[in-house]
Amino acid sequence: MRVGLVDDSVLFREGLARLVGELGFEVVFQAGTVEALMERVAEADVVIVDVRMPPTHTDEGLVAARQLKRARPELGVLVLSHYVEAVQAAHLLGDGARGVGYLLKDRVSDLDTLADAIRRVASGGSVVDPDVVSRLLSGRRQRGLLDDLTAREREVLGLIAEGHSNTAIGDRLSISLKTVETHIGTIFSKLELFPGPDDDRRVRAVLAYLRS
Repeated sequence: MRVGLVDDSVLFREGLARLVGELGFEVVFQAGTVEALMERVAEADVVIVDVRMPPTHTDEGLVAARQLKRARPELGVLVLSHYVEAVQAAHLLGDGARGVGYLLKDRVSDLDTLADAIRRVASGGSVVDPDVVSRLLSGRRQRGLLDDLTAREREVLGLIAEGHSNTAIGDRLSISLKTVETHIGTIFSKLELFPGPDDDRRVRAVLAYLRS
């Protein structure tokens, strides 16, 4: 799998390249600007991009990620940042939400999490850091769909967004599998996610709210 890395910090980029290579992926390019990313993106199956890039160091990376997904829907895009830029993040995660992910850089120390995230976005799945989910949702506490969820349903929703199975959610929250299934059914109902063939329906339970 070919991976491109985009971060304006040379030290972080070089360290990440070494880690990604040790995980068994081929790092085909490194870029320090959005312009360089656009020039070389065709070489990659997955790009890992920071949020704050030159020249303004605000949300150039996220804006570029959205542009790339619209131009190449099959491209896997993993945002890796210290920051949660709520508006652009919600747009990115809501623009179809296939083959996209958003992790905080603290997760780089967990190599299994990083490797799993790269594979997921490459295969068209979605992965969202639980802290990102929490910050996005806490920033949208106006009266709306989320306010219809109980505290426990919000916990389950966060774990769904991480991609955990029903069994794993039950283990995390010390509740039975049947109770987990009941919570998930209620969440889908409250978020108006009706049955369908979409394999990412679980993750979309969070993303559907962010689009609302």
